[in-house]
Amino acid sequence: MLTEARSIRIKGRSFLAVVLTPDLPFEDWLVRLDDLAARSAGFFLGRPVVLDVTELSLDRAALKAMVQALGERNVRVMGIEGARPSQLDASMPPGMAGGRPAADVDVPTAEVKAEGKAPHKAKPAEVQEVAAPIVRAPVSSLVLHEPVRSGQSIIFPEGDVTVIGSIASGAEVIAGGSIHIYGALRGRALAGSVGNSAARIFCRKLEAELLAIDGIYKTADDLPAELRGQSAQLWLENEAIMASRLI
Repeated sequence: MLTEARSIRIKGRSFLAVVLTPDLPFEDWLVRLDDLAARSAGFFLGRPVVLDVTELSLDRAALKAMVQALGERNVRVMGIEGARPSQLDASMPPGMAGGRPAADVDVPTAEVKAEGKAPHKAKPAEVQEVAAPIVRAPVSSLVLHEPVRSGQSIIFPEGDVTVIGSIASGAEVIAGGSIHIYGALRGRALAGSVGNSAARIFCRKLEAELLAIDGIYKTADDLPAELRGQSAQLWLENEAIMASRLI
């Protein structure tokens, strides 16, 4: 007896994912990851994470141990990029390929470079009084007319984000372009998340928990003391986050 065929709807959808790119020795990289997690609690909580091992030479056992070590830190790997089929088995996350920068937020080692690279820790910020260069205009922009409250996560990879208010501790804003905050920045701000090294962060009062530009990150402990509580701008120069006071 033939039954009526029923269609199944399958849709394509893009999600922002944190891409971690470990380096060897892996134990030393984990120390830096633990340091980031300790200084920015909840950064990986609930986030989809892709593990990029393209540049690493690992056997299956080493890769499995790497995924397990991340799982013990509540970093749930949804897929592995750059792994050979022989490195994977049914108990491991699936292999992934073809990721686009526009679909990545790298976040995170110290903090990560967005398209498949884990953010590496930036050099200490240098405080300078300089004229801001012209930054290319984003494709579009998002304006938030209310403060970003603790626990909220605003993700806008298409361009700049402007907050007419403050970003509370425990909140975050992730933008593909620059971030403009007309209030206090107490939470996390990640600009240039889709590979835009020209992105900047501007705020009326700098009290951030974590800052990142194009995957390079800096935590509160790394910020110059003379900029705390001041109007400031931050930008990326030679893979180091630079900072200056806004007058």
